[in-house]
This record gives sequence, C-alpha cells and structure tokens, in this order.
Amino acid sequence: MISIENIYYMLSYYFKFDALNNKIKNIDNIENYDNISELTAQILFRGVNALLKIGLSKEYILYSEPLSTLKGKIDISNSIKTMSMHKKQLICLYDNFSINFYLNKIIKTAICELLKLDIKKESKEELRKILYFFKEVETIDIYKINWNIQYNRNNQIYRILISICHLFIKGLLISDLPERKKRLFLNAPNDEKILNSRYMSELYENFIFRYYLTEFKEKNIKCYHKSNINWKLDKDNKGNIEMLPKMETDIMLTCGNKILIIDAKYYPNYTRKKYNNEEIISKDKLISENLYQIFSYVKNKNLENKNNEVSGMLLYAKTNKDNTDINETYKMSGNKISVRSLDLTCNFKDIEKQLNEIVEEHFNIVK
Repeated sequence: MISIENIYYMLSYYFKFDALNNKIKNIDNIENYDNISELTAQILFRGVNALLKIGLSKEYILYSEPLSTLKGKIDISNSIKTMSMHKKQLICLYDNFSINFYLNKIIKTAICELLKLDIKKESKEELRKILYFFKEVETIDIYKINWNIQYNRNNQIYRILISICHLFIKGLLISDLPERKKRLFLNAPNDEKILNSRYMSELYENFIFRYYLTEFKEKNIKCYHKSNINWKLDKDNKGNIEMLPKMETDIMLTCGNKILIIDAKYYPNYTRKKYNNEEIISKDKLISENLYQIFSYVKNKNLENKNNEVSGMLLYAKTNKDNTDINETYKMSGNKISVRSLDLTCNFKDIEKQLNEIVEEHFNIVK
C-alpha cells in the first residue's frame, strides 16, 4: 500500500505547496500519520492559518429580505407577492461585503466533514480553532459543490486549499457505504478504497508530469500534458474524420529530436491471466488495449515528423508489494515501446530514482 508520506509528496508536486509561504510544505513526521484524513487535517490547519494572517477574501453578496427601514433597492414585485406591506415592511435588495463567499464555504464544509471522522483529538482541536473564524460562512451540501472555479490574482492563494478540499471530498463521495461515519479516510482499509480510485489515477498522472516539469526544467527537457496527436490519414481518405477517437497523451517529454510519450496507468492489477473454468491456462499478459493505444500514439506521432525518434512507455503504478514488477522494452516497427511499473510503495527517494532513470535511459540526461 502507498504510504501517507508518499501521498503527501505526490500532492506537493501536484499542487505546488510552496504557494502559501511554505506553511504547508515539509510537514514533520509524516510517517506517523495514521490515515489520509489526518494528513488532510494538518494541511488545512497550516494552510488556513496562513490564509487568516493575510485575511479571508470577501465579496459582495446580494441579500433579499423584508425590512422595516429602507436599505438598498426595493423589490416591488416580491413585496406585492408576499404582501409584506401589511406588516409595514418592504422586500429590500442590498449588497453586503462578506466573507461568506464560495471558496470560504468549500473550506468550511471540508473542515466540518473532517470533524465527523475518526481523527486524533489534537487534530480536531486545531480544526475547531480555525473554524471559529468561519462563523459567518455557510456550509454546502458536498454533493452539490461546483468545482469549476475560475481563479484570478485576487483568489489565486486559495487554489491549493481548494484542491486539497476537492481531493478529500471527492474521496468521501467515492465511498458507496450508506453510513456517513463509515466513509473513506477513517482507517487503513477504507483508505485503500481511495487509493484504488479513479481520483488517485488523476493524482498519479499529474504527479509524474509535475515531477518532470519541476526537476528537469534546467536540463532542456520539455514537458507537455494532455497533448493531441493527429491521425495520419492518406491523401485520398474519404472517411469522416470526426468519427475517429481523440488521441490525447498523458505526458510527453522532448529533448532535441527525441520524444517519449508516457501513458500513466493506475490500476490495482496491470497484468491479466487467462482462465478456463477457474483454472489458469496462461501466464501474466499485458493488457492488450493499453499496448494498442501506446503503439498507435507512437506511430502517428512519428509520422508527423519522420526525423524524430519517438518512443512510448506504459508506466503502471505499483500500489501493492504483491504487484508484479515490470521492466520490459520492445522494438515495434522501428520504435521503442517500454512497459514499466513505478513502485509507489517504497521510499520516496527510490520513487525519484525510478523516474530519473527513465529520463536517463531515453535522453542520456542525468539529473
């Protein structure tokens, strides 16, 4: 199983933790955290504390309520509908500059959800301290949060904290357990559900991209995320191009005329056996559709510019020590296709070493 320490380091690359004056970077004794919820609580406590020193952001919020004295504009239509004038009141519309705006609501909601879980007493006390400053802020139904947030220079500092809240609340929603108190992040067995989830797949892919982008930016390695590859069609093609599936790479590394396309795969099991009446009739085999996919990416990318040396790699996440270690390289129609497992269960220094070896092998560049 992936350690809490490794999850933290993956998060630190994904969300660039140094944005809040390093307040939530380099958390001490990460290995002592029992579960993901403890780690989330500590990140939010540090991050919100730093945010409070700057000041919670505010925005103008439109209020509508019956008042005995005029304030703002009169809502004549609603005043007539509600017959508020019989009570010597009018429905007034007015703006109030308040901390009760959406990003603060998300943070408060995440803190309240954390307080319902089985985390240490000290962690709960820390969260309650910062919750005091959110008295005027409302909470949101976690099923109705709109995560499509537009950031600008005024609210950019919230990006990390909202991203952490997103990861945490998404983990709660993934659970199919009916009882609220038995949702994810309670203990190691439940943590395993989030560690095998689709959301961890997103974290894994983004961690690899951010790692290469950060660690090799001075080594002439260019990193691309979610790049499109065009189908190389013949000139006399008459088929409907719009019906062809989109080819979008997870990660692409380039240096000179060398290109490496990495498809990051996060599966509990990344090899398959063939069964006949529950009897194994073949050894472990690679997942065929993954291999077809990376082969198609490489060949079409190579045809865009035949002077480029294009290689492909399936990089599977090893999340359990029982998973098979893979390190295979094949020469297919003139291109190199590799299949490797990235062991996320070991020390993070070893994870870095594995990622560095990939660059060294394909580009002859040592970090």
